[in-house]
Amino acid sequence: MHFVDNGLLRKNEFENVLESYKGMGLNVKGVNSKQRFYDALKGLSDPEAKRKAIGKAFVDVFDDESKTITDAKWLGQGTIYPDVIESLSVNGPSATIKSHHNVGGLPDYMKLSVVEPLRSLFKDEVRRVGRALGIDPALIGRHPFPGPGLAIRILGDITPEKVDLLQNVDAIFIDGLKSAGLYDSVWQAGAILLPIQSVGVMGDERTYEKVVALRAVSSTDGMTADWCHLPYEFLAKVSNDIINKVKGVNRVVYDISSKPPATIEWE
Repeated sequence: MHFVDNGLLRKNEFENVLESYKGMGLNVKGVNSKQRFYDALKGLSDPEAKRKAIGKAFVDVFDDESKTITDAKWLGQGTIYPDVIESLSVNGPSATIKSHHNVGGLPDYMKLSVVEPLRSLFKDEVRRVGRALGIDPALIGRHPFPGPGLAIRILGDITPEKVDLLQNVDAIFIDGLKSAGLYDSVWQAGAILLPIQSVGVMGDERTYEKVVALRAVSSTDGMTADWCHLPYEFLAKVSNDIINKVKGVNRVVYDISSKPPATIEWE
């Protein structure tokens, strides 16, 4: 089993996921492909262009890695039904909301066939399967995280510096939810780096720095979602922690949009 680090994961997520897989008795190899993905994303700002570039980079990495495995025949993907619905027209005419890199098949030059055991299931159904298999509850209850990772939580072009900043913001938010006992009552949470700056004040100095948005929603299957009414005291603490600990951020806002009309992710 190969796990790809695309440079767009949460802080320390690559190491944490490898440890979790190995703890399940799986033979896992980590693949560092950060630069490959950054090169593919260079100069791209449009959300669909970024998603497609990431999908192409994933395919290329999978193709290269499959050649290092004797008699590799299958590519396993964790595609679930909401991915399919948002990417393709299913059972009648519907718009493509956003492309998912794991939907649409593989190019002809790849010699692998796709196996997707969860493709027809919603997220709550996937979790029921996990419980039936005796998988660690901490893994089953983990918030969904998008395949393109932080690339679709950074509005605009992608740079390693922006990723590093957002990783630090995200870590404070997620760790804060866990410390406050709120993580398990939230379906999905994350931070978004906005392509704007705002005026602020630190001490006696004027600042002109970045703005981040926090997003937390409740849902059952991901098809609809409501924004979470997190305690004001919690939001105040997280905001202060982010501004005081993450250099380059001077304003934090909270997203109170539901799905629909908004999507859970911003891009």
